[in-house]
Amino acid sequence: MTDQASPSTPSAAPLLMDRALVEEATKKSGLIWVRGSGVPSLDARPGEPARALWHVWHDGAACLVGDGPGEQPLPGLVDGHEALVTVRSKDKGGRLVSWSATVVELAPGSDAWDVAVGELKGKRLNAPDGEAMTERWARECRVVRLEPTGATAPLPDGSLAAVPVPTPATTRQPVPAAVPRLLLGRGRKRGARR
Repeated sequence: MTDQASPSTPSAAPLLMDRALVEEATKKSGLIWVRGSGVPSLDARPGEPARALWHVWHDGAACLVGDGPGEQPLPGLVDGHEALVTVRSKDKGGRLVSWSATVVELAPGSDAWDVAVGELKGKRLNAPDGEAMTERWARECRVVRLEPTGATAPLPDGSLAAVPVPTPATTRQPVPAAVPRLLLGRGRKRGARR
């Protein structure tokens, strides 16, 4: 990114501070919340929630891989369109900054794709195919860069809580009967040694 104003002018200072905040917050966060504008259903339904996506910050942009079997979905992230990225605090979990980005889809095998994939593969957890995942990404997935446009959104006054995206996955199950005894030690005699 290039700025027209030099760093010594008063108007450049807030822009440089915003850029530094976007970079540092996005680098440190394991997840970012992204809402793309490239899907007609998103344009028709402005209340569509953002999606939590894992990423890697590299060379001034957030790099993502997805839209393939076993990978995260990237709805609305269309080459050349804009996206809104929200970053949370790693310590407290609250919103730190929301920034606008241009979506750039990287062509498999290009130099930019190779560099981005080199960074992404080191952060991909539990890949089913290990080292062969980069070939699968080239065949079946998309790799995109979210390049900051320089615009940040003001922090909201109220809650922006949204209904979770529908999913067949579930984590809520009844607690097995033995768990309280195991965790809290109920039923063990006092003073008994193991």
